[in-house]
Amino acid sequence: MKISEVYSLFKKYPIPVTDSRNIVADSIFFALKGASFNGNKFALGALEKGSRYAVVDEEDYAIDERFILVDDVLTCLQNLAKEHRRNLGIPILAITGTNGKTTSKELINEVLKQKFKTSATQGNFNNHIGVPLTLLGMTAETEFGIVEMGANHPGEIKALCEIAEPNFGLITNVGKAHLEGFGSFEGVKATKKELYDYLADHDGEVFVNCENQHLLGMLNQQKKILYGNSDDAFSKARFLQAEPLLILELRSPIGKLYIKTHLVGAYNFENALAAVTLGRYFNIDEIAIKQALEAYVPSNNRSQLMRTENNVLFLDAYNANPTSMQAAIENFASMKMQNKFLILGDMLELGAESEKEHLALLELLVKKQLLNTVLVGEEFANLSTTDEFKTFNTVDDLLLHLDVLQLKNMYILIKGSRGIKLETVVEKL
Repeated sequence: MKISEVYSLFKKYPIPVTDSRNIVADSIFFALKGASFNGNKFALGALEKGSRYAVVDEEDYAIDERFILVDDVLTCLQNLAKEHRRNLGIPILAITGTNGKTTSKELINEVLKQKFKTSATQGNFNNHIGVPLTLLGMTAETEFGIVEMGANHPGEIKALCEIAEPNFGLITNVGKAHLEGFGSFEGVKATKKELYDYLADHDGEVFVNCENQHLLGMLNQQKKILYGNSDDAFSKARFLQAEPLLILELRSPIGKLYIKTHLVGAYNFENALAAVTLGRYFNIDEIAIKQALEAYVPSNNRSQLMRTENNVLFLDAYNANPTSMQAAIENFASMKMQNKFLILGDMLELGAESEKEHLALLELLVKKQLLNTVLVGEEFANLSTTDEFKTFNTVDDLLLHLDVLQLKNMYILIKGSRGIKLETVVEKL
């Protein structure tokens, strides 16, 4: 079936579903395949649960007119999303980067919805399946789309841009992450640069932190809007403090504005300033920008400040890589409070660089005299130089140790890759 025909059906039943366990009435089920599953096998069940149509790519499963037979279900989903995006005809901002892309996306969405009816990526739906679903979730009422793009291999950002066709782009930063897939830091930069390249070729505009030399070096001859502290920056702000929450001073035509956020960490300064810049560029009142940023409270284990009955927690356990881990440790070390305690988990997907990068973090902890630290994960546990620190192979082992420690009146940083599941320690603290 042609994409135009599928799109006609989608306009009647605009609820795409890819998981047969989450079927809702009058949806269209897309029978995707994975390494260990074949969605075609669940297509009939999806129809029985309430889907109007099921898109399949194996002829044996297309047993009646409710089945839409295509060459490849994933390609169909992606092409359908592109068709929908073109029919919407709205401005779309694409956001990528090694760190901070989800936080930046959330902050920018809070700011832009002061003026527009926005639709933004939910959770971390930022890959070759998530981006199409994000686009298909936009409606005729949507006035501005915000699409987060993630990648762990070269070429992925380019492919996502060809689906979403953004008009604007933001790379938060580039750092050491997913080195197993990218091969090197230069591989990371080349992949993120695919967003700049796409916008340069399609007369798009990019928002750039003018104090980030890596990003400036990646630019083409495209239109750019700068933010930072240089004289030619469109938006200027000054970092004031992050003990424990980030405060920035915005320099604006109406004078100095002090924005008191609920974000943990000085490293979130550039994410907040990016949101300010997007707001100002799209002519949103600066008082409204301030109010939007001050109202935003982070969740999902990202940059969260949590006060329990016993301790104050700095929870940032959704993801970790050498760049974000170093920033978190240095920020925590700079804070003037006493009774600091760190719970750090392995950084995953670093490939051949893993041991070197974990050792570098141990050296940083010693340098910053943050010896009141426990380490979780096989990579940390296997290093021979961890005599200064207690190590645990799994978070379950750590939980038993925390039962013994009974930490109280401590300031505790919790940071690690999502696969380590450090968020499970919160109830013990």
